[in-house]
Amino acid sequence: MKAIRVKAPGGAEQLELGEFPTPEPGEAEIRVAVKATALNRADILQREGKYPPPPGASPLLGLEMAGIVDKTGPGCRRWHPGDRVFALLPGGGYAQYATVHEDLALPIPDSLTFEEAAAIPEAFLTAYQVLHWIARLQQGEFVLIHAGASGVGTAAIQLVKQAGAFPVVTAGSEEKIRFCQQLGAIGGLNYKKGSFVEGVMALTRGHGADVIIDPVGAPYWQPNLSCLAMDGRIVMIATMGGTRVPEVNLRDLFKKRAQITATTLRSRSLDYKIRLTREFQENLLPLFTSGVLKPIIDRVFPWEQVQEAHRYMEANRNIGKIVLRITND
Repeated sequence: MKAIRVKAPGGAEQLELGEFPTPEPGEAEIRVAVKATALNRADILQREGKYPPPPGASPLLGLEMAGIVDKTGPGCRRWHPGDRVFALLPGGGYAQYATVHEDLALPIPDSLTFEEAAAIPEAFLTAYQVLHWIARLQQGEFVLIHAGASGVGTAAIQLVKQAGAFPVVTAGSEEKIRFCQQLGAIGGLNYKKGSFVEGVMALTRGHGADVIIDPVGAPYWQPNLSCLAMDGRIVMIATMGGTRVPEVNLRDLFKKRAQITATTLRSRSLDYKIRLTREFQENLLPLFTSGVLKPIIDRVFPWEQVQEAHRYMEANRNIGKIVLRITND
């Protein structure tokens, strides 16, 4: 089969379309003829040699995909060839074929295209896990979402609003902030214009953020604590801005009775991901069919333009997801 390969760790120029062995489904797996996949920051880190795939995962990039079931393993009971599915992957989405455990696959609603379905798994499953499993979001709470115009950010805005809570975002341009507000954010702060702390306190009427979703890391450590509400929860999902905080005063945590959790989804156990997928299917998938929730796609690139797609993400130009359309020619 054809797949996007990384010639050597480095920049986007290291990506090439070449040949790779076609995977065979295991006992309880399905093989999917992939029609679309989507980019994630983890793809860039893996391309640079900074984020190796978990043991047993495909070495190819790609943490999500949508397509048509091509073959089933001998123990598979849920799916049949021809079914339209989408799924979260530990790797392997940048390819014509990918295998996945049958319980991680979800049916694509008739109203969604392959490109739209491919934009859902990583963003919405991450946001759902963070908000409901880790932060235990409650109705009426204020949620500060950093990188609000990202894939996870645009998903989180919708899920916060759907839960009866109030999303506040940070983003790097007025255009991105306006889009987040149209999506449901009660307000937005341009982090390029200075500290977001005063703005968050104003938007929350002095209460502060009950939940903070942070993919930035070290530079936001103190500002996050400064605008965190009493008994607030900070969930760190990445460290795009750095990993080392020069000075930490633990007293700041006690002042707010703060809870800080760091989490990743890719390295979670199969059982964890299956339980998350099932809950997502029960609680959220019908909302995509009804139009209450929607994947936000910035651009769709043919996978022959994968280098341009990666450079587009690295330039932080996207609002929502960047999708690759995969051809099986």
